Amino acid sequence: MSFSLADLEAIIAERAKASPEESWTAKLIAAGPERAAKKLGEEAVEAVIAAVKGDRDELIAESADLLYHLLVVLLSRDVALRDVLSQLEARTVRSGLAEKAARSR
Repeated sequence: MSFSLADLEAIIAERAKASPEESWTAKLIAAGPERAAKKLGEEAVEAVIAAVKGDRDELIAESADLLYHLLVVLLSRDVALRDVLSQLEARTVRSGLAEKAARSR
C-alpha cells in the first residue's frame, strides 16, 4: 500500500478550497477550527469505544475518521503534518520511559 497521511493531507488541502456546499472538508474548514476540533473529539471517543468493545472493523473505520479529522484540525490551524512528524521523530531519540523520568527530576 502506498497511500500515506501525506497523501491524505494533500487531498484535504485541495478539498478545503471547494465550496462548502460541495465538500464536507470545505464545510468543516468554513465552520472554523472549533467545529473541526469538536468533530475530532467525537471521532476520538468513537475510536475509544470501538477499541474497548474489541470491534476490529469498527476500530479501523473510526481510526480512519479520527486521522481525517485530525488532519482537518491541523489545516484549520495552519499546522503541517511534517511538523507533527518532526515532533514524533524527536521523541524517538530515547524511550518514553526515559523521557518521562528526565522530566520528573
